[in-house]
Amino acid sequence: MMYTFPNKLRNLAIVFMAVGLIGLVYGFISAPTTVAEAKAIVAANHGEGHGTTHETAPASHGADASHAEVSEHAADATHDAEHDEHVFHQLSNKPWAALYVAAFFFFMISLGVLAFYAIQRAAQAGWSPVLYRVMEGITAYLLPGGIIVIVILGLSGMHLNHLFIWMDPEVVAHDKLIAGKTGFLNVPFFLTRAVIFLSGWSLYRYFSRKFSLAQDQANDISNHKKNFRISAAFLVFYIVTESIMSWDWVMSIDPHWFSTLFGWYVFASMFVSGITTIALVTIYLKSKGYLEFVNDSHIHDLGKFMFGISVFWTYLWFSQFMLIWYSNIPEEVTYFITRIEDYNLPFFGMLVMNFIFPLLILMNSDYKRINYFIVMAGIVIILGHYMDVFNMIMPSAVGDQWFIGSAEIGGFLFFLGLFIFIVFKELTKAPLLAKGDPYMGESERFHY
Repeated sequence: MMYTFPNKLRNLAIVFMAVGLIGLVYGFISAPTTVAEAKAIVAANHGEGHGTTHETAPASHGADASHAEVSEHAADATHDAEHDEHVFHQLSNKPWAALYVAAFFFFMISLGVLAFYAIQRAAQAGWSPVLYRVMEGITAYLLPGGIIVIVILGLSGMHLNHLFIWMDPEVVAHDKLIAGKTGFLNVPFFLTRAVIFLSGWSLYRYFSRKFSLAQDQANDISNHKKNFRISAAFLVFYIVTESIMSWDWVMSIDPHWFSTLFGWYVFASMFVSGITTIALVTIYLKSKGYLEFVNDSHIHDLGKFMFGISVFWTYLWFSQFMLIWYSNIPEEVTYFITRIEDYNLPFFGMLVMNFIFPLLILMNSDYKRINYFIVMAGIVIILGHYMDVFNMIMPSAVGDQWFIGSAEIGGFLFFLGLFIFIVFKELTKAPLLAKGDPYMGESERFHY
């Protein structure tokens, strides 16, 4: 049975994109273009400007004292100017950071689904072939979504924003630590790596989809075997490139801080977001009368993965947090201090959304068979991991100058609309049942 993209959903996706684009454009227009504008914005937000008032030094006598007073005022003025410049960079970064968070988040979902799909193929799983077409539909977003992320990275390299401070030669000249990393953190090598990663992921997606569709028409299982082989090879490529990608695209926004666990942490976030998206798309299609061969046992298994990977994500979050907090090394602990002090609500709120809520809702085996519970938990998990990406990127990019404004909401809506449009358009291109798969009979009869 072929899927048709309903006009209602198509129009909703277009409305999301249009409203999101307006929000993003407004965010960019309202960003300050000069230091004076930035000071005015801060003054309006806080009732008074930061770092602009200083106590007057008590009157003192003698040439030495007045000389000291002048140099103190000069130092204060320099500090003020540096602070104002810093705040200006943070505020002008804000719409860029909001755009980047949303672009990366939706790209990350499709990459997570691609990894899950490859694992199912390489493991020759018997339960999941009925979901292959849904996964292939979601991974269609990988290439366009990835190109948008790389374009944003390229614009950063052209100094159109200050998301990555290591791209600024002036910063590198005055910072020994960043200067020591220029062998790896330089714009040409950075963008070359990005293109290699996206090319590798997209090639696997292209060939896997091709073999999957060819298997439907074939008389033997040679295409299935090819898919098995390339999936096993892809997983080796993926686990290396995903780690480096997370260092490059997320961790290098704050180049003074690093964590050896970070690649796994980003992986857990994308994996659970991807699996949750598979569940939500599957339940939506089922509610419209498609996927009649998907039963509540398949939904139950997706629910188990959502639950299990949420716990795995929490384990990684806690491991990273606890070790840094316990060792209390200044250059490591700044990462969490900025988030706890300036991002208290999103930082701890995300923990509730990504761990406590799924734990309470999805622990019960029966609840995992009820679509309503999966959808409710799924929406919270998706928003929770958007907050996770927000927490990874925003503190390093905009410091304490954050708030959820038109750019943040607009960015999320624009990429949500684009994601829906691309994914559901792809679903119309092939039958929703990969009938040629040798494990299809087992998958259709699957009962847990």
